[in-house]
Amino acid sequence: MSILLERAAPLADGLVEIRRDLHRHPELAFEETETAARVVRELEALGLSPRTGVGRTGVVVDIGEGDPVVALRADMDALPIHEANDHDFRSREEGKMHACGHDAHTAGLIGAAQLLVGARAAGELPTGTIRLIFQPAEETGDAEGISGAPRMIEDGVLEGVRAIAALHVGPHMASGRLFVGGGPVMGGSQEVEVVVRGRSAHAALAHDGVDAIALASEAVTACQSIVSRTLAPTEAGVVHFGTIEGGSAGNVVADEVRLTGTIRYFEPDVGGRLRRGIEAIFGALEGRGAEIEVRFSPPYRPVVNDDELAEALGAHFIDAFGEERVARQEALLTAEDFGAYTERLPGVFFWLGAAPERPRQLHHPEFDIDEAVLPFGAAAMAEAGTLMLRRYG
Repeated sequence: MSILLERAAPLADGLVEIRRDLHRHPELAFEETETAARVVRELEALGLSPRTGVGRTGVVVDIGEGDPVVALRADMDALPIHEANDHDFRSREEGKMHACGHDAHTAGLIGAAQLLVGARAAGELPTGTIRLIFQPAEETGDAEGISGAPRMIEDGVLEGVRAIAALHVGPHMASGRLFVGGGPVMGGSQEVEVVVRGRSAHAALAHDGVDAIALASEAVTACQSIVSRTLAPTEAGVVHFGTIEGGSAGNVVADEVRLTGTIRYFEPDVGGRLRRGIEAIFGALEGRGAEIEVRFSPPYRPVVNDDELAEALGAHFIDAFGEERVARQEALLTAEDFGAYTERLPGVFFWLGAAPERPRQLHHPEFDIDEAVLPFGAAAMAEAGTLMLRRYG
């Protein structure tokens, strides 16, 4: 059984306090200044020398020295969601909430730092460096549509790194279990915005206009066939439009409609076919007098776990925590910018079940977790770091 898990138990109260402090004071993408400051204080209290301002508001610190260098990552940003919970640590920021567990991820990686520093002092860490990455802006990109992982990579966070791991809490998954698997585990995604411009006219003289609403509606309906008629049955993809806005009055032909949506996929080639399908369907409306703009955001890359590293980590978790606490991870088409790391080097993105008595969902106003898993998550991340040191040393 894991000695790190035993050592993590006394950290429980401190990790809960950190998580609740962060939960009370959520910060959105690239605004995580107070969150970063709390991280720095905790790391400096361990005798570490963190670097700040990495990827704008990120924090990076190394534990150990020399090769190999491996990395552990936690994300820090919150979401623009108004919290509906009534616990005493609910968000104090109107319209902002940690609804995806990044407060728990940050607290857990601080806990992993505490365990790793203790193990290093006891001479128990393998030779090498474990780099802890506290990343901003996983949820949302900047003005250029670029999220936190690519911005940190631009600032050199992966220099010399051989492998990387990250954990995500699952408020809908059995509490206290780890879920690990190889291959594609999270989908790639792009947001899409479409503008359909027609020509206004009175509804009684609709033949004098070009009806942007009617044309946009036809295109949205046609887009539902892209997956069924472009992808093979064995390929996964999603085309979804979530908003449509246009028109000025019930008796006026609309001259402009704006739509926003998303595409999801595991394979980059599938993403390309989905994009081309949307462009072709809306582009065909130009032959009927409309002007069309189709814009895609920069992509979130699919998260593809390294098969060998995932297998090794899963086996290590079974040895450390027991077979009953480890399960196979199922692939999801939800997106995560951890794919920016895994497309460059071997990585594993795994889940920690954290369902409270009443399970919750991600990105929901009532999101919450079972905080009892925080020490377990800290131990799992520390074990992942030590395994990677041994594997790549």
